[in-house]
Amino acid sequence: MLLLPPIRFQPRLTLRTLTRGDGVLGLRPVGLFGPRGGNVSIAELEWIYHGAGTGQGEWRGPADQVDPADAAVQSWRDLAAEIEALACMEDAGMHRLPASALQWRADELAEPHSARWSLLLEASFGDFWTEQLPLLQARGWQIVIAPGFAHESVPVERWHLLIEQSNGEVYGKVPATALARQRPRRLGELKRGGRSGWWMLSLGMEIDGEAHDLVAPLAGLLQSDRRWLRRAQVAAIDDQERISLRLPGGRRVDAAAALLKPVIAALLDLLTDTRRPAGPLHVSSWDAARLEDLCAQLANTTRSGVWQISRDANVTALAQRLRLAGAATPVAAPEGLAISLRPYQLHGLAWLQYLRTHGLGGILADEMGLGKTAQVLAHILLEQQAGRLDQPALVVLPTSLVFNWQAEARRMTPSLRVLALHGPERAADFSRMGQYDIVLTTYPLVWRDLDALARQPFHLLILDEAQTVKNAAARSAGAIRRLQARHRLCMTGTPMENHLGELWSQFDFLMPGWLGDARSFSRLWRKPIEEQAETARAQLLAQRVRPFILRRRKEDVATDIPQRNDIIQFLQLEGQQRSLYESVRVAADRQVKRALERSGFTGARIRIMNALLKLRQVCCDPLLLKGEAAAAGIERAKMTMLCDMLPALLLEGRRVLVFSQFTEMLDLIASELAARQLGHLMLTGKVAATQRAGIVAAFQNGETAIFLVSLKAGGTGLNLTAADTVILVDPWWNPAVEEQAIARAHRIGQTKPVFVYKLVVAGSIEERMLELQARKALLSESVLGTDAAVSEKFSAAELAALMAPLRERS
Repeated sequence: MLLLPPIRFQPRLTLRTLTRGDGVLGLRPVGLFGPRGGNVSIAELEWIYHGAGTGQGEWRGPADQVDPADAAVQSWRDLAAEIEALACMEDAGMHRLPASALQWRADELAEPHSARWSLLLEASFGDFWTEQLPLLQARGWQIVIAPGFAHESVPVERWHLLIEQSNGEVYGKVPATALARQRPRRLGELKRGGRSGWWMLSLGMEIDGEAHDLVAPLAGLLQSDRRWLRRAQVAAIDDQERISLRLPGGRRVDAAAALLKPVIAALLDLLTDTRRPAGPLHVSSWDAARLEDLCAQLANTTRSGVWQISRDANVTALAQRLRLAGAATPVAAPEGLAISLRPYQLHGLAWLQYLRTHGLGGILADEMGLGKTAQVLAHILLEQQAGRLDQPALVVLPTSLVFNWQAEARRMTPSLRVLALHGPERAADFSRMGQYDIVLTTYPLVWRDLDALARQPFHLLILDEAQTVKNAAARSAGAIRRLQARHRLCMTGTPMENHLGELWSQFDFLMPGWLGDARSFSRLWRKPIEEQAETARAQLLAQRVRPFILRRRKEDVATDIPQRNDIIQFLQLEGQQRSLYESVRVAADRQVKRALERSGFTGARIRIMNALLKLRQVCCDPLLLKGEAAAAGIERAKMTMLCDMLPALLLEGRRVLVFSQFTEMLDLIASELAARQLGHLMLTGKVAATQRAGIVAAFQNGETAIFLVSLKAGGTGLNLTAADTVILVDPWWNPAVEEQAIARAHRIGQTKPVFVYKLVVAGSIEERMLELQARKALLSESVLGTDAAVSEKFSAAELAALMAPLRERS
């Protein structure tokens, strides 16, 4: 027997992942190890003794070493070093893996090994790789990575961002030099539909001289680490935190969070789209500003050679054009325009021309009363005079506005030929649409006449009161999307009345796909902003939509419009009316609670709204309450106040608009006025469209001083500047609806101060509705205004407040 002198000791650690291909089904629960299905990662520990001039000996534990000549050789072992190595394994979180723990598909496939180790959790191998493996290597350990080890982290040499015209190609594993040589092709004229007018955005990593797709690893990160789904939590992630990305085949990439934050923040909606096809991301051409901002953020790392950016020059050019949309080149009013445009209206005309020049859609969202119709008519007249109006402009609008558009076009642009597709004989005009400059149709008729309208190409497609298409699934909304038009435009004083989904519907008409589909928009924007109060998210959405929205307020641009004075006139319910309110409230509260228990908030919605309706009716007038016999002599607080107010206002020479949501309330008011021989006019949905113009003209010409108007029939599109007083008999849930009604009088052409009286029952559902209105106004301001405040969604807590008992107003 040959006894060798002491030799140098070195531990060797081999990391492997056993898979079904190796015959392993998983891990049985043995000792500290719990069950583990699928892949099982292990560490195999071996000793290596290096001898001087005798090569090296290797074994897995204390054993004799046999030389090739079968001569027994006994060498000195360094037991202290071996013990220290075992301690290092335990310090690193490793535990000996009993042979019985591995579950093999067949016994004959079991590989004998006496020194297998593993971590208690498969997921912990990522931290082991990052934190413990470098320490073992520093101690002189030999580390072997078996092919297919699932937690191998490979270094990234460079990160690539490539933006070019969409061509549908997908690059996967290609030489990095080839990727670097690619030059984006020039983007042609922007067009709507198909894949033209889209950018193809490729994200890649260079590893060992090869480029690998980064999109799939980023999408996997968003699924496994939910912090990245909320901007506030992303901002809180330390820039130096090591983030692991999983590559196909099991390898990992570790990157500093700072490298990934800008990319994920800019492309979150695309990376989380489960219906997105594999390969590069496709980004709408309208999103050029988003891509340019992303490139600017990544440029800070580019200086150190980490991110390499290659983009089509058109990205920068288009982003610049979009940013300049709000400062469009001034244009002169067209010849033949029969009115003088104010400076802000000329700016609006220039903005509309800018959108048309660059093939963009937009929302003209000036506050009610600032002359949106005048700006659009001037835009159409300019198109005609420039020879571009070779096909008509189609205007889709509420039925109540048909006569108003006809009258305004005759007054402002008498040279434009206008065809109104309205009435039972309209089919005779279908074949003559091409002979006109403007064609008018209504939302209820557009889907009925879709076949004829779809055959006619249009130069412009304009939606007036565009919030009408808030329900993208409605028949009229679907029909409008099928019409042919070169350019699309929305007009509305209230682009968002209740929720962000209404804004999405309009942009989906203008720029299909730009804000994603309805489902992804709700997940990425509506819920974070409306329900989770994410101010940063509201700011980001505002940045995206504002280049395509032009919104001005009266106080900012029409300084010559007389002052508006708002007065909330609180009333107290007394006697029998107060008792009736409380009895109705108690019964309704009981019914609502039972409905909520049975069906939840959504299922009980109809019963809830019916309960709230009854309370509002009691506040307006007990005689409105159906199914309830009002006691003789019961108090009628609002009617009493109106009967006092109106004669006094008439004595002051005032001319009054009286608005109510309830047409029955207007009927009751009309009866009281008739009994007092006070002349009045009334406009509700019962009035035929052919009679509306005459009624409006009668009031404007001074035939009577009181005009009763329902919110639904007369809240939009009417010019009633003869009035200097507005009375809102009952508050409505949405403040935008009330603002529309007030704007019938407080608008361009008004020469006198306007007084607005809101009749509100103190301590009742009506006063709480004012609080709800304020929150809805905040939601609109967060996206359309300059602030990024956040509104809360209608909630169970708000319902409880609405149903609360009457309270005394101090």
